Amino acid sequence: MNETTPAVRAEGLVKTFGEQRAVDHVDLEVRRGQVFGVLGPNGAGKTTMLKMLATLLPIDGGRAEIFGHDVRREPHIVRQLLGVTGQYASVDENLTATENLMLFARLQGVAKPTARSTASSLLEQFDLTDAANKPISAFSGGMRRRLDLAASLITRPPLIFLDEPTTGLDPRTRGQMWDTIRDLVTNGCTVLLTTQYLDEADQLADRIAVIDHGVKVAEGTSDELKTSIGRSTLTVDVVDRDQVAAAAEIAGRMIGEQPVPSPESRRFSVPLQRSEQAVDVLVTLRERGIDIDSVTVQKPSLDEVFMALTGHAAETDDDSTDDQTTTSDLEAVR
Repeated sequence: MNETTPAVRAEGLVKTFGEQRAVDHVDLEVRRGQVFGVLGPNGAGKTTMLKMLATLLPIDGGRAEIFGHDVRREPHIVRQLLGVTGQYASVDENLTATENLMLFARLQGVAKPTARSTASSLLEQFDLTDAANKPISAFSGGMRRRLDLAASLITRPPLIFLDEPTTGLDPRTRGQMWDTIRDLVTNGCTVLLTTQYLDEADQLADRIAVIDHGVKVAEGTSDELKTSIGRSTLTVDVVDRDQVAAAAEIAGRMIGEQPVPSPESRRFSVPLQRSEQAVDVLVTLRERGIDIDSVTVQKPSLDEVFMALTGHAAETDDDSTDDQTTTSDLEAVR
């Protein structure tokens, strides 16, 4: 396997359902050893794209490779190179954690003694040893998600697809899942992650592709995407409320932009043409005897990026069933 070959390369991917084009000529390249985030609302086509890459749906147009292997021509090789964790836990409610992992291992051709030791090792890795002999019906949502991810790692694939892995989890459990995903990459995995949570993409992804209505509308690092849609904003809190208007007028004259003062909160904000202008403004305010309480320079958020690119928020409800990965789908890969 050539080490320079991308983990995932897709060119012009297309998927249609009747009159609906769920994925519309999407290009994608995921480099090895990174977390690549695919950001978009429900129904955007994220899961449909993953299903095509994972050989779970036929590709209607374009082509895709996993570590250089053509998805259409070499599906059996592709399936050996990846693990998939879908939006919904694919574990059996009536089995214990150990029994679930052993079942998935045996389905993938792992010998029984090895399956047992692998299950034990994964339960320890995902902090589930104390629950090893409990039925899944007694698990919390976060425990189920961790077990589902563990099942994807039975054969230690170099590529992991995570389809909205933290949907429905509380903030603490989401944080634990984020740590687990970071550990996967540290240990040599490449992760392709879909999410509708802007903070998740911001926290985890080395690169982000924004997808809306099946179309890739932008791609880049989090900072690149933020910079692409607007400038940073300087926000200054002054000590004396009576000086807010004067301070805002000075900043606006220096930067050439109309500031937004807020005398009630002793604050004004002004967009920057260049980040270094913030220093010039602060030095001038000090020279004019205006005391400053606090200062922030803030880039546009990913929320603002998504709104600018698509005209609507990222987290939207949708009745579409195209973006769902089922238990039978996952078992087909595993």
